[in-house]
Amino acid sequence: MSNEGRKRGGALSYIIALLAIFALNFILPRMMPGNPLQAIYGDEALVAMTPQMEVHLTELFALDKSWSEQMVAYVLALLQGNLGFSYYYKDEVSSVIMGALPWTLLLVGLSLLIATVVGVMLGIESGYRRGERIDRGLLAGLMLLGGLPDFFLGIVLLLIFGVSLNLFPLSGALTPYSGLEGFPLVADIARHLALPLAALVLVDLGGIYLLTRNTVVTILKEGFMLTARAKGCSEFCLRYSHAGRNALLPVTTATGLRIPQLITGALFIEIIFSYPGLGLMLRTALDARDYPLIQGILLLVTVTVLFANLFVDQIYKRLDPRTRYAH
Repeated sequence: MSNEGRKRGGALSYIIALLAIFALNFILPRMMPGNPLQAIYGDEALVAMTPQMEVHLTELFALDKSWSEQMVAYVLALLQGNLGFSYYYKDEVSSVIMGALPWTLLLVGLSLLIATVVGVMLGIESGYRRGERIDRGLLAGLMLLGGLPDFFLGIVLLLIFGVSLNLFPLSGALTPYSGLEGFPLVADIARHLALPLAALVLVDLGGIYLLTRNTVVTILKEGFMLTARAKGCSEFCLRYSHAGRNALLPVTTATGLRIPQLITGALFIEIIFSYPGLGLMLRTALDARDYPLIQGILLLVTVTVLFANLFVDQIYKRLDPRTRYAH
């Protein structure tokens, strides 16, 4: 198969997965017994719903028409960014989600970046010093943290640094009605972000560290490392330019697998710290049985994971061009 054919095949697999996600999102509510509006919004919402709103939602979802016409209306709505109407917030689902999405992206993005950078650096240093005291200490400590559930670690950090020591806020993403601007506002956001971010990073750090460490230990035995050492390369060059660069390949692959777990962990962490992201909004939607909002959040999360894996695939091909020609 040609290189162009492999590219088309890889893109096609992602397109098929995306279409499958959209199809499930469309079909599942409509396969439930009873009134489709009842499946979408629930019994409680229908009791409080006015006849005018019921007519409006029926027209919005084209529920009085055939499945093919409903599918066309659904696709057109998605292309316009219309994910439905939130009965609880009395607003469009897309507008409600956009209010919480930046906070979740900030939390997940920073935790992914910090855990990857710190985990790779610690793994390189630990693998290069295999068997020494620092290696044994890092291995034991990070493996212990990695074995703890993220929500449990979040509760511990909240009790110690929030309740007992009163060093960080207990909830929220910023101080309400503070009127802060500029650097004081950034500092206030950072204080609220510190504990949930620390919980996610500490749990995620162990896996990246261990993978990098074991990869470096294996790479140190390779012939090219002995050749580089014989040529007089410095220890820093051996550690990072040779061993570290080759250790990035499995770390990049593992990142694609970490993203779904990281997003799931962030949803729980946001609930614990009352952090106003998608996780806290999802809990509110579940309590209120706001099914369109639940559906919109889950759709956004699955699509985000899909595109994140596509992005990781592209990075991997740049790090190791040989994978572009692999069957």
